[in-house]
Amino acid sequence: MEHLNESSSYRFILIGLSTDPSLQPLYFTILLMMYMVTITGNILIIVVVRNQPRLQTPMYFFLSNLSLIDLCFSSTIVPKLLISTLAGDKSISFWGCVAQMYFHLALGGTECIILAIMAYDRYVAICYPLHYNTIMNLRLCLLLSVGTWSVNFLNSIYYAYSTFRLPFCRSRHVNHYFCEMPPLFRLSCKDTLMNEIAVYISGGIVGLCSFVLTLLSYVQIISAILRIRSSTGRRKVFSTCVSHVSVVSLYYGAIVFTYLRPRGSYSVDRDRVVSILYTVVTPMFNPIIYSIRNTEVKESVRKIFDKRNAQSRSLIFHH
Repeated sequence: MEHLNESSSYRFILIGLSTDPSLQPLYFTILLMMYMVTITGNILIIVVVRNQPRLQTPMYFFLSNLSLIDLCFSSTIVPKLLISTLAGDKSISFWGCVAQMYFHLALGGTECIILAIMAYDRYVAICYPLHYNTIMNLRLCLLLSVGTWSVNFLNSIYYAYSTFRLPFCRSRHVNHYFCEMPPLFRLSCKDTLMNEIAVYISGGIVGLCSFVLTLLSYVQIISAILRIRSSTGRRKVFSTCVSHVSVVSLYYGAIVFTYLRPRGSYSVDRDRVVSILYTVVTPMFNPIIYSIRNTEVKESVRKIFDKRNAQSRSLIFHH
């Protein structure tokens, strides 16, 4: 704790997306556009699900959870990156770095489990349609949601605390665009093997268990799909799962590549590119792949905009 107090006056220097000043305006523009799409898409999903009675189902409840996670996940990283890219000041305070890493870990773990719960929800809907409402009742959905958020936010306290207790005596320059454990480990002159073992354990408990649950759910789903005699029916059921499988593959692939690999295979440039996938790209695409292709969501969005337009016209007419 004494070392933590002494370190609290540190400022870390983030290397950012590029060291080439001529590329900064381009990166800023692309990143800002992606962030605006992320914010708009995820807020729209949350608002639509909350305000449309026909979307008050477990599937859309967990979809709104996922949108909230992606909204917070991206907002933990991107605003600071935009400011540092535009202003040129790449420094971040010690506690700012702590907060960034803590929320990144907590939200990342929460997303892993929510994705697994969404896979289980699809499994119950496809394999046990007559018992779906009984199994996926409101009480269970609330317990799963609150439990997932609570466990991951409590679990991440330990990892943030153990990381920032390390003596960062090699450098204050974090060779990354945000505060993440692997780059921070490289700044310490202390052996970080125990910290890395803890990461493996956490990855095994949260990431691997979530992935196994997702995989088992889809094994059962595929088995059920193959038993459907109608090819049209098979395509219809399978189309509801393709988007989820795509996002799960992208998300877990990036997580495994970043955290669960040998110590000697660390590559700064390669890891920055991979991290972009699950901090910027995935939160932007999730509302698109999950919902834009979904007829119910599209109709609900259209109804909301039609209602707003009607209200606007009514106001103009009365004035």
